[in-house]
Amino acid sequence: MNQALPAPARPAPLISIRALRVGFEDEAGVLPVVHGIDLDIARGEAIGIVGESGCGKSVTWLAVLGLLGARARVSGDVILDGEPIHGLHGDSLARVRGKRIAMIFQDPASSLNPVHRIGRQLCEALELHRGLRGDAARAQALRLLDRVGMPDPRQRLNAYPHELSGGMNQRVMIAMALAGEPDLLVADEPTTALDATIQAQILSLLDEIRRDSGMALALISHDLGVIAEVCDRVAVMYAGRIVESAQGGRLFEKPAHPYTRGLLAALPDLTRAAARLEAIPGGVPAPGSLGAGCSFRDRCSLAVEACGHETPASIEVGAGQFVACLRAHR
Repeated sequence: MNQALPAPARPAPLISIRALRVGFEDEAGVLPVVHGIDLDIARGEAIGIVGESGCGKSVTWLAVLGLLGARARVSGDVILDGEPIHGLHGDSLARVRGKRIAMIFQDPASSLNPVHRIGRQLCEALELHRGLRGDAARAQALRLLDRVGMPDPRQRLNAYPHELSGGMNQRVMIAMALAGEPDLLVADEPTTALDATIQAQILSLLDEIRRDSGMALALISHDLGVIAEVCDRVAVMYAGRIVESAQGGRLFEKPAHPYTRGLLAALPDLTRAAARLEAIPGGVPAPGSLGAGCSFRDRCSLAVEACGHETPASIEVGAGQFVACLRAHR
């Protein structure tokens, strides 16, 4: 009699975030903005994190990297490659930033030092993360600029940020992020300020680098079209919580949360006849004004009385698809 073989063990995630909560202290107390994020990212995986402005997408990753400042109150667990990093401070945390987890911010012009040449800033990153100096650092900086598709990279090393276009400065930021050869790259709205042609080039570049290097990618965006282009899996955030997560294809074909369906309904469909786009009424609630129950209830056409006092737990409604909604099956 044949015995069933045990299912192969799933590899441990590269990074595991559990019960991450973030608040900011003010005169009245602590104002909560992120309400318990659970998220795993595998090695080499590309995950998209989407939602309207104010949903907590950027704050989540700034909290992971300890970049929120003294007034922030952060709790929860962050495990990177089997080692906890949520309790690290000072030099110990600095060795994680850039080297293990790198972040690209949405406005490269404000992230680059306007009084230093591009080459100097790249060489500083290479010295910090890889110990390279002098000619070795400059040669590697040149290779990084060439890797990110910078035209005439040798000349650009001597340029100041204001002498480059927005797309070129974003390529510099990507090169600086790659200087430490990170395991995970967090890209926070990396194409927001760019025109459509340059946006496509940057997204293609990020996807190519991820596949070549094997690093994981967390792409933060409010643009579902961008997410669909690059990401394997999608997490939808609303008011400081993940309300739905699934493989990209499944989420776009069978969205289960009313908020996800609302986001998709607001996208133009070029394959169909022109039709009026549907807008989600209202706006994201301000931090501290949520109260009990589902945070989306005031904007949801499916809301019932229970939605006003019961906070929905995340349940699996399909293969790898998790939804936090009391009426997900409807």
